[in-house]
Amino acid sequence: MPGPKGLICPMHRKSMRDVCETCPLWRRLYGRDPQTGDLIDEWNCTLAWLPKLLIENAKESRETAAAVESFRNETVKRQDAATQRAAQILNQRAMPAIKTIEVNNGT
Repeated sequence: MPGPKGLICPMHRKSMRDVCETCPLWRRLYGRDPQTGDLIDEWNCTLAWLPKLLIENAKESRETAAAVESFRNETVKRQDAATQRAAQILNQRAMPAIKTIEVNNGT
């Protein structure tokens, strides 16, 4: 599929119509637009796709960071609960306190 009319290819300095069919940078992108959510099914130069792909990558990175933070918080919460439970068990199993017997010296 050739490129749009009137555009100049940044790699070849010719009309995109002349070079796009054979250019390795000419690719089809299918998916959702990261800014609008609209469905994309277009052919374009990868150099033209780069800004949208960078935006999508940043969005995915933020979502991954949020998921990791949520997982960390849940892990810490469960570890705290396990530590408290272990402390309770150890306190229940502790040796009873030794009672001292006071002896009256007869005074």
